[in-house]
Amino acid sequence: MSASRLHEPQVAPAKTAASRAAILAAIAVAFSMPAVAFAQSTDTTSAPNSTLPAVKVQAAKDTLPGDLSRALPGGQVASGAQIGVLGQQKLIDVPFSVTSYTSKLIQDQQAHTIADIVANDPAVRTALGYGNFAETYIIRGFEVYSDDIGLNGMYGLTPRQMLNTGAIERVDVFKGANAFVNGAAPGGSNVGGSINVQTKVADDKPLTQVTVEGSASGELGTHVDVGRRFGSNDQFGIRVNQTVEGGDTAVDRESRNDQQTAISLDYRGDKLRLYADFLYQKEHITEGRPGVFVTGDEVPSTPSASYNYAQPWTYSTMEDTVGMLRGEYDIAPNWTFYAGLGTRHTTENGDYSTVAYDEGSALGYRMGTIHKEYSLAAQTGVRGKFDTGPVTHAVNFGWQINRLAAYNAYNFSDFGAEFPTSLYNTPMVPRPETASGAGDFADPGLTSTTLMRSFVVSDTMGFFGNRFLFTVGARHQNIVQNGYDYGTEVQNAAYNQSATTPILGAVYKIQPNLSVYANRSESLVQGGTAPSTAINVGAITSPFRAKQYEAGIKYDANHFGGAFAIYQIKQQVAYTDSATGIYGANGEQRHRGIEFSMYGEPLKGLRLIGGVSYINATLQDTDGGTENGNRPIGVPAWTFNANVEYDIPHVNGLTLMGRALWTSTQYLDQANTQQVPSWTRFDVGARYQTSVFKHNTSFKVMVTNLANRSYWSSALGGYLTQAEPRTAWFSVTTDF
Repeated sequence: MSASRLHEPQVAPAKTAASRAAILAAIAVAFSMPAVAFAQSTDTTSAPNSTLPAVKVQAAKDTLPGDLSRALPGGQVASGAQIGVLGQQKLIDVPFSVTSYTSKLIQDQQAHTIADIVANDPAVRTALGYGNFAETYIIRGFEVYSDDIGLNGMYGLTPRQMLNTGAIERVDVFKGANAFVNGAAPGGSNVGGSINVQTKVADDKPLTQVTVEGSASGELGTHVDVGRRFGSNDQFGIRVNQTVEGGDTAVDRESRNDQQTAISLDYRGDKLRLYADFLYQKEHITEGRPGVFVTGDEVPSTPSASYNYAQPWTYSTMEDTVGMLRGEYDIAPNWTFYAGLGTRHTTENGDYSTVAYDEGSALGYRMGTIHKEYSLAAQTGVRGKFDTGPVTHAVNFGWQINRLAAYNAYNFSDFGAEFPTSLYNTPMVPRPETASGAGDFADPGLTSTTLMRSFVVSDTMGFFGNRFLFTVGARHQNIVQNGYDYGTEVQNAAYNQSATTPILGAVYKIQPNLSVYANRSESLVQGGTAPSTAINVGAITSPFRAKQYEAGIKYDANHFGGAFAIYQIKQQVAYTDSATGIYGANGEQRHRGIEFSMYGEPLKGLRLIGGVSYINATLQDTDGGTENGNRPIGVPAWTFNANVEYDIPHVNGLTLMGRALWTSTQYLDQANTQQVPSWTRFDVGARYQTSVFKHNTSFKVMVTNLANRSYWSSALGGYLTQAEPRTAWFSVTTDF
């Protein structure tokens, strides 16, 4: 049980929502002043000679290395993404499977967290974290922790448990092994894929946008988005996003209160581009519905969709403050130097009630935690292009570092005196007293440090007029982790290992809009340390590798696109061999899969996002061989998504939307004796865009889990996550 993955936030003093709103209102008023007020007027009557008024001619904006890729018609999916050290790339030109979702999709679907966005992707599913309310994403059958999401291409800076969407411009979903492009994730996930978030910056057009929303269950919220560019060439930009929402959720007795402030400053010069981002986020959850552990052989039937088996004293508070500086400088034609520096401070605390189900009965106990984190991330490098005869080269040399320090304390109620509870008729009990614990809640001590350093080099060579692209590269990664006793901070564990992960990738363009690709890539996570029960106690394994082979085809017709991929990922698994007593990377988890995805507007007014994924996942070389060939825990064989939007003819501005998700059965245990049923979810929505008092205004409604079906949505991690009940959101967005 990892304490850092259990912990929940502490409430630190923060500015009130009212003061934040006042500050934002002042910014909005200042920015909303007409541009003409800042322009120098021409007084033709006072001039001795009559002259024509000056006319400002602005050339089309050049495409710069860091610019966002073009969105497909409908604006919900982009044609390119931020591909780690490779920077912004067109998806059809890279030998990887990537989908990029836009801020317009976030608005159109009223998405509040990353889970709402990736619900459109057939290769992704979502669960809750171990013992807390963190979102955990499953890509190609492997976990992606919420704190292993990249922020503008850098790890360690994203708010730890979940990220609200107010400040997000793009969400890039990378499917497959990715140690080369991103490096090893500090949290130890991202084996089968990764998620990168790009924050909003000021657009060329002035923006003052206000959204007011509410849910049928009683949640209310506002989101203000203000952006301006200024200067003689619009070289300076500022973007401010403020979100405040809260109230009762669709789960009985559960309530949430969230706030997020994001400020982005940027400078866009001829050769130099600078970005500064600040993000503050705070969330408070009371009586959050927990995950369910099964200690017997029977998988429980799900309670009603909205039923809550949490205790009244449970809560979780999470507070994150993030700062980030980035820059790019064109040192010569086709050569760009880039650098980034960021930091995050996290405070979490909470009281949690864990439910352990066993053959019709259930027991509960209380766990209290406090967790603080200080994270630092930095990167620098050079990207360049040159030719050697008929061969073009796009090269990259980069270096990055992540340092994470965690401070923890925890306490438990008496494990020998758990309180009786139920998933279906939950008795409310007083908060159990503390029976044991470790660390100081008033001043939690250092319990772990993680230091990750890497150097990467790559070359993408283009042949036959760049019709054939071949990428070769490698990243050398060093992972250092130290553990410390709770309370005393005496070091009790040390890990220091290095590994090099290569990349080979190829793209062949059959036509400009049709390409085939293949890659051989790897993922990397920290290795293990032999436990006290092993003969080689204390022995350290090398970092665990996941080796991937993938091939596929991509199509991009500017208005509509799709992709097909076939892959195999083999991930090392460590355990203590019962025959020899030796701990090591003795096992393997193998995922062989096929993916198909489509997106865009095949017909005017008709938009599609969706696809299907199949994974043949098996355990190999298990202890004693008794579980060889079994499916890994929480990995369904089939997942299917279909999202359809249609603009209603003759009703200008009206769009209807429907979405279906289906997930096949999965197993709760490694022996494959506990099967979790398949599930289906239907969502519907509508939006109407019009003009109200000469202001562009859109009215939206979004209903998820329309049938209010009750089901276990995930068994990942060996515990059950219940799906959210029917949830209806309504919103009005106006541009001023």
